[in-house]
Amino acid sequence: MYTLRQNRWMALLIGVLLVCFSAICMLLQNEQMHKMQYNDSTNQLGAVTYSKNDKAGASPQHLSIQGAKHPLTAENSVQLSNVNLLKKWNVKHHPLFVEGISAQTPAAAKKAQAVQAKPKAKKAVAVSAKSKLDPKLNPPTTLFFSRTKLLSPSQKSEATKQYKVTAEDVLLLRRIVMAEAEGEPYKGKVAVANVVLNRLRSANFPDTIRKVIYQRYQFSPVANGRFDRVKPNEDSIHAVNEALNGRKEVSDDTYYFLSLKLADDLTVHHTRTLAKTIGNHSFYK
Repeated sequence: MYTLRQNRWMALLIGVLLVCFSAICMLLQNEQMHKMQYNDSTNQLGAVTYSKNDKAGASPQHLSIQGAKHPLTAENSVQLSNVNLLKKWNVKHHPLFVEGISAQTPAAAKKAQAVQAKPKAKKAVAVSAKSKLDPKLNPPTTLFFSRTKLLSPSQKSEATKQYKVTAEDVLLLRRIVMAEAEGEPYKGKVAVANVVLNRLRSANFPDTIRKVIYQRYQFSPVANGRFDRVKPNEDSIHAVNEALNGRKEVSDDTYYFLSLKLADDLTVHHTRTLAKTIGNHSFYK
């Protein structure tokens, strides 16, 4: 005691050390209590659930925590809303970020990957039966016939008969093809022109294209006026050009054709030999 009285500064120093030691002990105790409260509160949080929002203008998907007042925001963050617990913790809280959860089941996701990995099948390219149009092909000025068939210009040395083709003949032939076979396949258009030219060659029919087309009761579009109204399209024009140059879709002894669906008179069908059917037209010898 005497020593303390003689050295008061040592007594003050010891008192300060005791106070500091007490403060440190209190701080450590408080920190341990905060950790225990934090663990208890996290154990009270429910499971994370996923839901999809289909409402217009809403975020397409969000997560929510059972017991929390606010769902997960569009940025996929979860904020703890229990204010009382936050006050007890007396620490700064940070948002919990959760990675986006796929809405697909594992099986659906695997199937989607398989579809994406599968190469796309190439579209089948439809091949037209129509020949490629040749803009340089023009109708000949002269037709050459043998006794049994129409000859091509290169076969004119075999001809026994010639026919001078006029501009009117070409136009009339194009119009009858258009009127009779507008909705028919391209080969059907050529075949109609073949029938007219076969009649022109035959001694049993008129000797000009005009007379063959206007022969009474032979072509229904001429009788009903359609022949005078039509305007030949590209297919009809080219089909006539090819027929005049020797292309044949029916034989040289084919002189008749009709549509069994539309014809009122089926005499030809019952009295003639069927040679070929193209589209809706049946062609007869």
